[in-house]
Amino acid sequence: MASVVEYKGLKAGYHCGYCDAEEGKASCGMWAHSMTVQDYQDLIDRGWRRSGKYVYKPVMNQTCCPQYTIRCRPLQFQPSKSHKKVLKKMLKFLAKGEISQGHCEDEPMEPTVEDAVAGDFALINKLDIQCDLKTLSDDLKESLESEEKKKGKSSKKEESNELIQSREIEKKLGSGEPSHSVKVHAVPKPGQGADLSKPPCRKAKEIRKERKRLKLMQQNPDGELEGFQVQREPPSLFPAKAKSNQPKSLEDLIFESLPENTSHKLEVRLVPVSFEDPEFKSSFSQSFSLYVKYQMAIHQDPPDECGKTEFTRFLCNSPLEAENPPSGPDCGYGSFHQQYWLDGKIVAVGVIDILPYCVSSVYLYYDPDYSFLSLGVYSALREIAFTRQLHEKTSQLSYYYMGFYIHSCPKMKYKGQYRPSDLLCPETYVWVPIEQCLPSLENSKYCRFNQDPEAVDEGRSKEPDRLQVLYKKAIMPYGVYKKQQKDPSEEATVLQYARLVGQTCSERMLLFRN
Repeated sequence: MASVVEYKGLKAGYHCGYCDAEEGKASCGMWAHSMTVQDYQDLIDRGWRRSGKYVYKPVMNQTCCPQYTIRCRPLQFQPSKSHKKVLKKMLKFLAKGEISQGHCEDEPMEPTVEDAVAGDFALINKLDIQCDLKTLSDDLKESLESEEKKKGKSSKKEESNELIQSREIEKKLGSGEPSHSVKVHAVPKPGQGADLSKPPCRKAKEIRKERKRLKLMQQNPDGELEGFQVQREPPSLFPAKAKSNQPKSLEDLIFESLPENTSHKLEVRLVPVSFEDPEFKSSFSQSFSLYVKYQMAIHQDPPDECGKTEFTRFLCNSPLEAENPPSGPDCGYGSFHQQYWLDGKIVAVGVIDILPYCVSSVYLYYDPDYSFLSLGVYSALREIAFTRQLHEKTSQLSYYYMGFYIHSCPKMKYKGQYRPSDLLCPETYVWVPIEQCLPSLENSKYCRFNQDPEAVDEGRSKEPDRLQVLYKKAIMPYGVYKKQQKDPSEEATVLQYARLVGQTCSERMLLFRN
């Protein structure tokens, strides 16, 4: 099945949820009727990102808050001190029901009400993104039928699914509402906007020195200093392992064995995003209720902005076609909800895409009553560990994409704390270690990270005539299609699309023209 997209062009001068500029934002977008996981992988490696079925790419040198694609390298990942605190806090809670009060000095914060996504949530309603679905489903059906006949294959089942899907969407969209999805630019996972280009703040160091001093005094009570009360540390909750110089791995910290009679039980379930999946269907209403609770408490959304339609469109409708090749991970590729079940109820849901080279984080919503567990940080660490697990079978799947890094927005800088990580150069689409990018970002919001002035975008569109077009029920190269066109603006639009998606995707994906 080929990807089918309808290019919507540039949307500029709309409200930014990061800096609150009324007309600062600019992005190009397309409606994805269907998309292969390989095409989406190639698109995110060119700075695109999806929200529901809407796939968009910020115009980096024009938008008020440039959004750089960020990926973490899980195979080399080492949890920071604050990451370890979050994991230990979860283990203590599960084992003994202990709830630690307040935030540690250097622990990432939970997302606040003003989190960037809040301002962007109803964005596409305003943009009125529409998709010519009726024509598209008919054209698609006929063109694919003729393609299949040529190949001599029977694809009746796929066609009927395609039509059912299209009609389902038409039903939802035929109620007079535009066919839009909700645009969110980043996973609202908590974090502190620490300045990563500077050494860690000294307070934590001083606290550690203080602890050392107290320990020494414990061993030598006679030398006790005035005004200090020595508090003995409580015995460790978990029996100490034989001392080794090897630091604990992420997996050791997550899956530390708990006592038999634990206070709480946590189970993480991976559920395919599909209304045909029994597990997804049976947990849908609980998952939806959690989403409403999260949006209203964390993002102050009015109830009419987080209804079932919005939830489905934004977090359940995915253009990605599920694929299960033998060489791929056991769960297959596609869109999933990773559900965190605590004592039999869902307390958090991480929406993820599993792609040929990465796990891509789409969104996270959780129960605000459990904010004390830092579920944003915890789920990110679980997703990194999950990527490592998938890599064991599928060796090329070795990255964790965290969406967009926005250096100019303090609340979004926390993503840079999952090291090692890379940012995508917005001009040549090569990955550059974040440490090399930060000094430039301190000087300018928009940066080309590739230091080689001669370097160009290797994947750029070199032969636009080979771009594939779906027009009047037929698939044809753009070279043939343009001979039938009188409208001069048509060429500019198609060439803009070709430049943004690159040569490879332009030849594989079908660009729907009406």
